Amino acid sequence: MKTPEMNAPLLAIVDITLENAQQFLIDESFNRPVVIDFWADWCGPCKNLMPILEKLANEYAGAFLLAKVNADEQQMISSQFGVRSLPTVMVMQNGQPIDGFTGALPEIQVRELLAKYLPKPWEAPLNQAQALMAAGNFTDALPLLREAHDASQQLASIALLMAQCHLELNRIDNAEAILSAIKIVDQDAHYEQLIAEIALKKQAAKTPELAALEEAYSQSPQDLTVRYQLALQYHQEAQYRSALEHLLEIIRTERNFAEGEARKTFTAIIAALGKADPLAIEFQRKLFTLLY
Repeated sequence: MKTPEMNAPLLAIVDITLENAQQFLIDESFNRPVVIDFWADWCGPCKNLMPILEKLANEYAGAFLLAKVNADEQQMISSQFGVRSLPTVMVMQNGQPIDGFTGALPEIQVRELLAKYLPKPWEAPLNQAQALMAAGNFTDALPLLREAHDASQQLASIALLMAQCHLELNRIDNAEAILSAIKIVDQDAHYEQLIAEIALKKQAAKTPELAALEEAYSQSPQDLTVRYQLALQYHQEAQYRSALEHLLEIIRTERNFAEGEARKTFTAIIAALGKADPLAIEFQRKLFTLLY
């Protein structure tokens, strides 16, 4: 057998014959789950089940192999597997049948059975993200973590990794926003570590310039020039949420403040964060609501 190219897509569906049965029913099951569908042309329920299995095989793009066995043409194989009625479906792993069913099940039940043996759809982007984090590439890890977070229905463990990436990129506000949404039951040691890191980063980031501007703003909260300088300082120190909040209030108060500089700065920060950044999305919407 020829060795497949590294990037070649995995075969998703195969028709079984005596010549390839050992390769695809047994050997391949040591690499990934093999779902064997025993069917026949005369079998009505088989015709209902097969499109479901083929749909799932294509959807999972090779995560499992659908091996179709025509029971009439391959009676020896059917006999070896003890098939007594059609359709019969078996899940093979490591050379052994580990699960299966007879009859035509609805798609939701077939999905539930397969889910026990297939990798979760969010595991691949999560693994890629963790490898990037280990290599110190937190920027490229973030979109993969967001993808995994959404696909996993917002697993807290993935949210914590997202917060960790934001902290490594000095995006303290983003990390805080993520951590604030973590439920108490999920506030584990990793959560506590990230909370402590935020406190340390905030303390270290508070330069004399920022402290002076915060004091000036507290004395003259109506002074838009002071507020604008404070927003610029927050941006300088990567406290993007605070910067955007102040800029938004300046625009709300005086839309053309400093000949539009507040709005230009606001837009520049959004662009620098990137369109997919949750903070950018949040404040882009707020600006749109304000202006339109």
